Amino acid sequence: MATLTIRLPDEKHTRLKELAQARGISVNKLIEELSTIALAEFDAYTRFKAMAATSNPEEGLKILAKLDALTESK
Repeated sequence: MATLTIRLPDEKHTRLKELAQARGISVNKLIEELSTIALAEFDAYTRFKAMAATSNPEEGLKILAKLDALTESK
């Protein structure tokens, strides 16, 4: 497992701590969850671009629908 050090404005750090507390998790776990969401969105976008390049709009629309469902549930 890797260690990541980031610099954030104090206000943003405070808000992230509050969000983590509200969810009952650590800030570390919160950042892990948020990065998982960001990577899932990136992967969906990448798959969409690949399918768009092969002229398969139906499959691309299915991926977009899945992405919408993911973002609406959060």
